[in-house]
Amino acid sequence: MKTRLVVLAAAMMAATPAFADVKAGVEAWSRGDYPAAVAQWRAPAAAGDADAQFNLGQAYKLGRGVPADQAQATELYRKAAAQGHPQATDNYALALFQSGKKADALPWLEKSVARDEKRTELVLGTMLFNGDGVPRDWTRAYALVTRSSQQGLPQGSQTLAQMDKYIPEDQRRQGIALAQQIESRGRAANTAPAAALAAAEPGTRPQPAPSRTTPPPARAGASYAQPGRSERMEQSRQRAQTERPAPVTPARTAAAKPAPERAAPERAAPAKASGGAYRVQLGAFANDANARSLWSRVGSRVGGTASFARSGGITRLQASGFASKTEAQRACARAGSGCVVLPR
Repeated sequence: MKTRLVVLAAAMMAATPAFADVKAGVEAWSRGDYPAAVAQWRAPAAAGDADAQFNLGQAYKLGRGVPADQAQATELYRKAAAQGHPQATDNYALALFQSGKKADALPWLEKSVARDEKRTELVLGTMLFNGDGVPRDWTRAYALVTRSSQQGLPQGSQTLAQMDKYIPEDQRRQGIALAQQIESRGRAANTAPAAALAAAEPGTRPQPAPSRTTPPPARAGASYAQPGRSERMEQSRQRAQTERPAPVTPARTAAAKPAPERAAPERAAPAKASGGAYRVQLGAFANDANARSLWSRVGSRVGGTASFARSGGITRLQASGFASKTEAQRACARAGSGCVVLPR
């Protein structure tokens, strides 16, 4: 018994430096000393420390302290995800999806959305909407994308606006009820202490919403077909204020640190909307007060006439009265991210 106690004590002492290495790496990363962070994480990652594996995967993903290597990043996420690391599970699911391995991604996406993770909710929701690698389920699709929108992912709101054009009212209402259950389950799942000491700048690049008219894609990846049609939608990255609303591409989720939300620079007051038929949607909100709060902040910059349409438990903040698509796009540019021009 005495020998065994000595062995256990030695094992505990041996574990301490590995923990310290991970923490020291996080501190170095926070200072911007990426090579030092990577050097601290290599040994514990090789020894099986999930936090070190995830953080080292982030370094390879972002190309900080090491050359960017997506394959190496994915492998490190896989090792950490296999140990139940939550952020690694999210990134591994997205990496598999982006590489076209949708069947392999599906169980990891399910694990991630069980924790109410907004990026994977958008991805799985669009898959369910299109029947893309999974049986089509519009009710659950609407629920997942609703949660993505409610958690502040701008393209979640854009996707929801597109889904509203196709999904019947009764299924949207069921989706809203299901979204509430998802939120409750996710809150319970996230009560356990986080496994990572610190995430090495996990984040998201905005993911887009389904398009109605874009031609089929020329390369593998996410596809978002118009309901009732077999052709697939072209992928493209979200580009700010293009001639038409950008198509959905949740396949391009990146581990970059999201920029903080900032008010648009002060400019001359926008010209008053001239009574045209074009309108913009600034967001979709479960709480009507949040929609009105947003308008109070950006309405003077956007111009137009505000409306707060409440349907299926969601308030959609829109501004109407723009004479041309160009004028509506300029209004969206003044509003900031999350704004989308709606067709006449």
